[in-house]
Amino acid sequence: MLGPMILSPEGARLLGALVEKQLTTPQQYPLTLAALIAASNQVSNRDPVVTYDESTVMVALNGLKEQKLVRFVLPSHGRSVVRYRHVLDEVLAVDLRQCALLAVLLLRGPQTLGELRARTDRMAEFDRLDEIEHELEYLASFDQPLTLRLGRRPGQKEERWACLLLPSQVESPSPVDPASGRYEEPKPDQNRSLPDTGPDLQGQLNILRSELAELRRDLDTLRDSLGG
Repeated sequence: MLGPMILSPEGARLLGALVEKQLTTPQQYPLTLAALIAASNQVSNRDPVVTYDESTVMVALNGLKEQKLVRFVLPSHGRSVVRYRHVLDEVLAVDLRQCALLAVLLLRGPQTLGELRARTDRMAEFDRLDEIEHELEYLASFDQPLTLRLGRRPGQKEERWACLLLPSQVESPSPVDPASGRYEEPKPDQNRSLPDTGPDLQGQLNILRSELAELRRDLDTLRDSLGG
């Protein structure tokens, strides 16, 4: 595998979309520029939803090409336009099941094992959650770790996993516990004074944001279960 590799948010979205489409619609792969833009801006199975234009996608594609993660396929065999394919499996020495897990993490952000099983259903076959955990732990064992186990979110029973190719998935400055190798959620500083934002206005806003995020996850999980 190559040395340390970091993706831009745009590059991560394109790479995840290429892997997803390779595994779910191989007859349409490699993708044209128009198909890749549509896949990146797709509303379902994406978080956050974006609206990349052609110039944004081309800049990101050129960056991925420089990182040797994407190849441009010149027109041939009756095809009239350039198409794009990923080589994530070759560069990082990972198999297609591991690619599927990385794709979901790149497209959706940190996920629990249950969410990963549901959202890789059309890309790879996992019979049990411990199979997914085993693959994630393997990816975390690389010289440049590709995944990281995060702490539980408030109200969640399962730990989440993040993709370290996109560092923004791991909120700074929360550290990794060197003893366990696990991400530790920051503990509130009881002695730090908070700015005056009105009668618990900030707390109410945080609660609303958390509830909205939970509703979005529940809706996405329902869509996934219905084949959306």
